[in-house]
Amino acid sequence: MSRQLQKLRTRRSIIDAAFSLLDEQRSLSSISLREVARVAGIAPTSFYRHFKDIDELGLTLVDEAGLALRQLMRQARLRIASGGGVINTSVNTFMEFISDNSNVFRLLLREHTGTSLAFRAAVLREIQHFNVELTDYTMTTTGLSAKVANLQAEAMVKLVFSAGAEALDASAEQNKILAARLKLQLRFIANGAKQTPVD
Repeated sequence: MSRQLQKLRTRRSIIDAAFSLLDEQRSLSSISLREVARVAGIAPTSFYRHFKDIDELGLTLVDEAGLALRQLMRQARLRIASGGGVINTSVNTFMEFISDNSNVFRLLLREHTGTSLAFRAAVLREIQHFNVELTDYTMTTTGLSAKVANLQAEAMVKLVFSAGAEALDASAEQNKILAARLKLQLRFIANGAKQTPVD
């Protein structure tokens, strides 16, 4: 194996190790470099070959979490293109993501209101990317103006994040109820956007 490939694999191991340490009790600020190194199976000194410090790792995790959400949206669009309803398919895809990647979503949720200004700004940037993609998609598929599509996207993203927070600690049965409620609420927003005059 080449040195470059080994370096990429080690970096990936560090990122995966950090994500695995983030649970309902732990935030980015509460995990240590030594813990991450131990879970990744490397010496603590090796950490510095990949990241300047634990904060740089934290920002990388936020970037990865945001990318995962944007990839989720693209996955939902592919499902929609093959015949699924927009809201129904999007919510189902999102709920699958929460179930399979709870620590990834937990990171965005927690650091959005966390104590680190750098982490808060990074999460806000990722949410903004999400808003922009949803705005563009809405304009393309509905013909709404940029202003209305953006307001709709912001409202939907806030609602979905809130539902995601509930879904993290809910049972499978509770999540079915939550998903049905979320679909209805998103339809309220979509229908309202079509009918509400915006100055």
